[in-house]
Amino acid sequence: MAALEADEAGAALDHVITQFNSYDDYLDSQITTQDLFYLENEEMARQLVELGFRGSGEVLKREEFEARKAAAEASRLSERTQQKTLSSAGKELKDNFLKALAEREEANRSGKMASIIFIRDRNSRGQEVSAYIDYAHRLKVDEFEIYFNGKKKLFPRRTDLSFYNWDRNVTTSNASPNYQVIAENACGLLFKNKCDRKIVNVDPKAYPGDSTTRTPIETDLYLHVVIYDHILRRKT
Repeated sequence: MAALEADEAGAALDHVITQFNSYDDYLDSQITTQDLFYLENEEMARQLVELGFRGSGEVLKREEFEARKAAAEASRLSERTQQKTLSSAGKELKDNFLKALAEREEANRSGKMASIIFIRDRNSRGQEVSAYIDYAHRLKVDEFEIYFNGKKKLFPRRTDLSFYNWDRNVTTSNASPNYQVIAENACGLLFKNKCDRKIVNVDPKAYPGDSTTRTPIETDLYLHVVIYDHILRRKT
């Protein structure tokens, strides 16, 4: 109960601080016209408020005001920076696939999650192709703004973790900064996370692995989409 009251009091103080550009403005808000009439000196009136002889309620010390002001500014800057960093921020997304990418963007950028996206679709030649895509890696090398804006589609590449052209029977596999590909295995195609060394099994009939969930996505953009979310538990 005491902790809750302390949090509420702190939030109230932060709200007060955001209303003033400087500590002097804060002190001025505590000075009445009657104070100025009798003192005839604005600076003296401020000093009396700061010392607690004038004003309503407990008055913040200059050091506390400036510390809270700086913390509030840092918090706002952090929020703005994060919004700029996230390619999906502020976008009105209608397709389920883009919504799913947006929901996972921050976690994949920050290293909390390492998602693998399976996409099957037809290329510009009408050939059916598919790939397992390291989402976190693609976020670093691709400009996702164009994907979330709908100007371009995220599409399978030969450089992805695993690529397959169903019509030409061409397959490639590549390690990424986050995953090692284990292609020749009795269990089928596997991906080994390089951070926690856990296995992600993409066989739809098998257990996907520890800390991994398999989520099929209904979308109008592709023939077939499945996202494997691997949660990373880093040591603190």
